[in-house]
This record gives sequence, C-alpha cells and structure tokens, in this order.
Amino acid sequence: MLKFIHAADFHLDSPFGALTAQQAAARRRESRELGFRLANYVNQQGIDLVLLAGDLFDSSSAFRETGEQLAQAFGQMRARVFISPGNHDWYGPGSPWLTVDWPENVTIFRENRLTAVDLPDWNLSIHGAAFTGNRQAESFLAGFSAPEDGRTHFGLLHGEVDPAEDRYGPIRREEIAASGLTYLALGHIHKRTEPFRCGGTLCAWPGCPEGRGFDELGEKGFYEGTLENGAVSLQFIPFARRRYEILEVDVTEKDPRAAVEAALPPDTAQHLYRILLTGETGEGGVNAAALQEALADRFCALDIRDHTRMAEDIWARAGEDSLRGLFLRELRAKWKAAVTEEERETVTRAARFGLAALDHRDLG
Repeated sequence: MLKFIHAADFHLDSPFGALTAQQAAARRRESRELGFRLANYVNQQGIDLVLLAGDLFDSSSAFRETGEQLAQAFGQMRARVFISPGNHDWYGPGSPWLTVDWPENVTIFRENRLTAVDLPDWNLSIHGAAFTGNRQAESFLAGFSAPEDGRTHFGLLHGEVDPAEDRYGPIRREEIAASGLTYLALGHIHKRTEPFRCGGTLCAWPGCPEGRGFDELGEKGFYEGTLENGAVSLQFIPFARRRYEILEVDVTEKDPRAAVEAALPPDTAQHLYRILLTGETGEGGVNAAALQEALADRFCALDIRDHTRMAEDIWARAGEDSLRGLFLRELRAKWKAAVTEEERETVTRAARFGLAALDHRDLG
C-alpha cells in the first residue's frame, strides 16, 4: 500500500487580510514553518509520496530565504516529493525553482507540457506539467492518454475544470475522463472540494492549508490518500494553525457583550474572528469599538462590525412635533429610499449619533 499527501496553494510570503502590519508579519513567519510542520507529519505517518499542485509561493520572485527554508523542510521528508508550479509560482528565470538548490527527493516538473516520472517500487507513474508564465490558456490534458502499460497513473496539475475563461490551466471533464489517470491531484482552487469522478479518474482540490483572509474561512488542510490494488481512497486532514471565522450575533433585547460571549465556541484564542452584530437596538446602539477592546485578548485577531438597526419604536417618534421629530422624519425618509443595506446602515448610524447629540450623550 502506498500512502500519499496531496496539498497545494501554500502562497508563502503572501499578504494576510484584516490584520495589523505587526500581526501580518507574524503570520508570514508562521507560514514559513508550514513546510517543517508538514515534514513532521509525513515522517510520523509514514507517508511515501507528497504531491504539491502549485502556488507554493505567492510570487515567482519569492524571497530566497523562503525558498531555502522550504527546500530544507522537503529535504527532511522521508518521502518522494513532486511539484507542478502554478500561475503564482510559475517556472521561469528568477523563480525559486531555479535559484534554490532543491534536495534529491524533490522532483519539479519544469516543462509546459505533461512529462512523466516512473516509480517502479510502487508500479506507478506521475504525470505533471509547469506553468511557465502567469497564464496558461491551453489544457495540459488535451489529447493525453496514459499508456496501457500495467502501471497506475497519477496526474499532478495546477488548473481549473471547465472554467468560464481559459486563463489558468483549463481542463475539460471529457479530457479527464479520456486520460486513463487513476487520480488527478489539482491545485489553484483555495476552497476544498469533495473528491469527484470524471469517467474512471478520481479528482480533487485540497484547498489552501492556511486561510489568508475572511474570504478563506474554516478548516484548511490537505488530502491524505492511499493507493492499494490500483484504487485510491482519500481523507481530508485539517492542518491549519489558525482559522478565519465569521460569526453573526443577534443582540436584539440582549446585552451585546453577553450575547457575543454566549455565541463564542471555546477555542478562539488561536484564530481570527470577524463578529457581525445584528438585530435591533435602541437609539444608543452598540459600542462596537469598546466591545472589541474588551474581547480582543480572547482572539489572535478580532474585528467587530455593527450591522444592527434601530428598533421600529424609535422611528415611531418621528411623529413628534419637535426638533427630534423633524430630524427622525428626514432620516426615516432617507432610510426608506436607500437601495442597499450599506446605505441603510449609514442612515441608521446618522440617526444614532444625531439623537445622541440632541440628548447630550456620548456614543464613544
């Protein structure tokens, strides 16, 4: 039985969203440790083969130190490592694939077409290709069919299946079905997909192993697979050190802090949260800045946003024959005329601050 890992899209040295400069720098340092953490897992679990489907670096001109650290980590693996460069870390002059000395157990596919490496010990062939620029308009699988030589055949590619635009390694489902591959290890899509079949070929994207912003939420990791008697089985392994999460909390008729604390899971300290406060409040609203300051120590990073709205009974005072009533009538008309939720939130904030000013209150 062969044990393998399929991972992709490390995007080392990439920017991290919704963080201060200091937090982002710390996250980039952590991301460079990913290779060593993966090496420990490979050796502890007895993994034989590591398939990396591109975009390990965020740029084709990554920091040399980053490339050297990754090469050192791969050299620690007691496994064969195969890499198909993608659109971010494409193979070409100045790229770490050319400027860094990679250990003997690492094979980098360097050509803009499918080439194969045979692994006789496992009766297996690995077929891979490299982006040689930041675009790849042609399918690597066009016209390809694995030889009928009694071996099992894996494909390792960075790309998209049936995309709307042919920009990043487009692959057609019918090409996969005709390929004769047992498994196609894909990269480029940062959200993990469940394994799917095209003909007799099993395919999957593992997603990125670490989220980089609030558009990459939840558990991240890689697929661990086995090849036994010509059949592949896969299991997703969560591996991210930190997760990005978005949590909505309804504060209607509740103390905002108590409502947030009641909604929080117990394991937030290592993770990055955006909390959206929703529901109805009185004219005082919620002090999101004070709430964020009070809870910040419970998270790696915290971003609280006030999406609440004023309770309907507050707007009802627009009927008063007073400056307050005139103020609320004007804003209520603007609220009703607003087209987007963002416009309504702006009007609501204006009402809160205006009412606070009329009452000589400080909203903070």
